[in-house]
This record gives sequence, structure tokens and C-alpha cells, in this order.
Amino acid sequence: MQKRQLGSTGPIVSAIGLGCMGMSDAYGPADRDESIATIHAAMDAGVTLLDTGDFYGQGHNELLISEAIKGRRDEVQLSVKFGGMRDADGTFVGFDTRPAAVANFLAYSLQRLGTDHVDIYRPARLDPDVPIEDTIGAIAEQVEKGRVRHIGLSEVGAETIRRAHAVHPIVDLQIEYGLLERGVEREILQTTRELGISITAYGVLSRGLISATPLTIGEGDYRGHTPRFQGDNLVRNQALVAKLDEIAQDKGVTVAQLAIAWVAARGEDVVPLVGTTKRARLNEAIGAVDVTFTERELQEIEAVVPVGAAAGTRYPTAMMAFLDSER
Repeated sequence: MQKRQLGSTGPIVSAIGLGCMGMSDAYGPADRDESIATIHAAMDAGVTLLDTGDFYGQGHNELLISEAIKGRRDEVQLSVKFGGMRDADGTFVGFDTRPAAVANFLAYSLQRLGTDHVDIYRPARLDPDVPIEDTIGAIAEQVEKGRVRHIGLSEVGAETIRRAHAVHPIVDLQIEYGLLERGVEREILQTTRELGISITAYGVLSRGLISATPLTIGEGDYRGHTPRFQGDNLVRNQALVAKLDEIAQDKGVTVAQLAIAWVAARGEDVVPLVGTTKRARLNEAIGAVDVTFTERELQEIEAVVPVGAAAGTRYPTAMMAFLDSER
């Protein structure tokens, strides 16, 4: 497995990370045994970066990861998002990143994960009621206590990144980045590179939209409420994917591998996070690590899916309002 460093001060991680959200949340039921087997297979293949959130399945995801890494904690880096608040129905009811909340959320994560430290800790979103300096300062106190190794950010804009980095070194920004979502290239990527901060890119497969297999959206799958998966938007987006699939077939790779490799090719400071609940999909994703492109191939891909080609916003309107990165 190839390795990359997160930021100028961060850890050395695998060139691809495993996003674990779908094992507990958002896409409908997942098989527990297969999920754990997928984490084990990822670790066996050299994947070291596991990404989660304390609100994924209201703590279920952290407990699942704890079971999977038992006895192998030193083989992985745990990236944890916090601050998202949900009710018993799973509905998001806001974000809380006050200093007292930081200490509280972290304490529960450490307990659920069965560890004495989190490798990368980050607020899931910018809390509009709390200055980012206060939040980062509170995490920095946990760094001093040894409970957090590094600090990251998630879905924030250039100004917020600068303010946070001025308080404590930030190793990576987690943000959606892929062939169908390139907003990060407007200003944010330039800022992170100036400051020596890496990108951990989620949504590289556009939540399963970039796939050669037919898309199915079942009960409990939040994609059914997402603009890019609705009506004419879905038809237009699937047409884009079909064109990408033609390029992938000519290259002898799957369309998913093409999309993952494209993100990885954006620079050594970009680490794709691939969310999957099945070993077969994991193996496909890992195969993308060794895929490279000629300049002509990159131009062909850009011509098929230019910036802004995707139809519909990446989240419903209410959730878009939480994204400092979109302001």
C-alpha cells in the first residue's frame, strides 16, 4: 500500500482511507459481520486510515470499529468527527462545538472506541454560535493531554481554515471532492496548499452514483432525498457516468477505479476516502491505487465531465446551509 502524509505535521497514512459511515448509517441496513470483515480486509491490505463520526448510528459506528480493531489498534489511525447532534429518530438537530462539548464528545468516543487517544479529531461542521478559535483551542488542550494526536477540519471555507490553523496546526481538511464535485478547487485547495494542509476527500464516488452497477435506493437510504438522485437530475448524472464508464473500459479499469484514481492523482496532498460495507467493493477500490493517467487521458476525462457538470446540489437545501465551505 502506498503512503501519504497528512499535512506538513501530520501522520503517515495509507494512500486510500476507509469511510465507515455506511456500516451504521445513511444507506439503509448493513450486515454487521460483513462490515467487520471489510475493516479487517482493509487493514490486511495496508489501509490504515479509518474515518468515522461519533454521530454515525448514534455511536454504533464507533462501537463497530472498536470490535473490528480489537488487538490491532496500533495498525490504524482513527479519524473522528464530532459535534453533530441527533434525536432518537436520527434527525440532525444542530451542531455543538463549545469547549465543554469537545471534552464531553471526546470522552464518549474514547470509551466507545476502546482507546486512549484519537489520531485525528475534527468538528463535523462549523458551529455558527462558537468561534472556530474556541473549538480548536479546546481540541488543542486535548492534544496536550495526549487524548488527541492531530487536529483536522471538515467542510469549512478558506477563511475558517486560516483562523483555525492560526490557533493550532491543522493536518487535513475533510471535504467532498470528486469528478462530480469540484467546489474545493475554487479557493479552498489553494488555501490548504499554502498552509501545508492535506485534503481527505469523501464522496469520490458521489455516494455510489459513479458505478457500473444499477443504482438501487432502498428504505432508510438518505440518497432518496438528495437532489442529485432525483428525477431529471439523476438521469443527467447517470448519463455523465455512462460516458466515464466508456473511458474506464477502454483503459481496462472499472468506472469506480477511474474516479478514485482521478482524485488520488490531484496531488500527493489528497487522500481519497472510500466508503463501502463489502469486501468486494473494497478490493475494487484498493485496485485504484495503482492506476495512473496520461495527460491525454486526463484531458479526455475533463472533457466528458467538466467542472460543474453534475445536476443538483450535493445535499438537500437544509443541509447545504450547514456547509461553511459553500459560503
